[in-house]
Amino acid sequence: MSHNIDPSLMVFFTLKNLKVGKIMQIYFPKRDPSTSPKLWPKEEAESLPFSSNRLSYLLKFFSFSRGSPQAIAMESTLKECESKPIKGEVKFCATSLESMLEFTQNILGSEYDIQVYATLHKTKSSVTFQNYTIVEIMMEILAPKMVACHTVPYPYAVFYCHSQESENRVYKVLLRGENGDKVEAMVVCHLDTSQWAPSHISFQVLGVTPGSSSVCHFFPADNYIWVPKLKSQGSSSM
Repeated sequence: MSHNIDPSLMVFFTLKNLKVGKIMQIYFPKRDPSTSPKLWPKEEAESLPFSSNRLSYLLKFFSFSRGSPQAIAMESTLKECESKPIKGEVKFCATSLESMLEFTQNILGSEYDIQVYATLHKTKSSVTFQNYTIVEIMMEILAPKMVACHTVPYPYAVFYCHSQESENRVYKVLLRGENGDKVEAMVVCHLDTSQWAPSHISFQVLGVTPGSSSVCHFFPADNYIWVPKLKSQGSSSM
């Protein structure tokens, strides 16, 4: 593994490394909720275009100059949201909580209640990158289907949500950082990566190729994993 890899990419590992006692370097971004983009109500979000064709209008609306970091981030998010999904994947950029819930319910099935999981930092710390030890695999969440929603940079909160047909496994693990931090971290393991682009950053980090290995990753605290609420899970949600 290359030593000059950006620390923020240190979230990937393979399923064989998901075991108690394993030590790995992990990056958990610390975002300040008071300065993070806020969720807009659905009506407000949908009153604005969400399209790279309308970027000039949007930049003017938000008072960002073309070429500024904010403009570049907005354009990148819009292009990512407009890109074609890989084979066997459904994707959607949710510009409001309501649209995220609608998409999730459609994918998981309206006959199910849905349950959400997120990474939880049990201790207050400003450290974003350090060695963590897997102390306990707290649960494997049996999810025949799942939707993962990741925050993407935009002036208001936008979530890139996607679901893949190929087999995934979802875990909650307890981590202990070398400074004593405790994190109840959510992990998703993708067992079939054969349809992924060879340029996918996880392959570069792990030194593997599409289809040759599972790819697991830790979720930052402001990302969500939605699964059908199975009867046996009772009310153990967040």
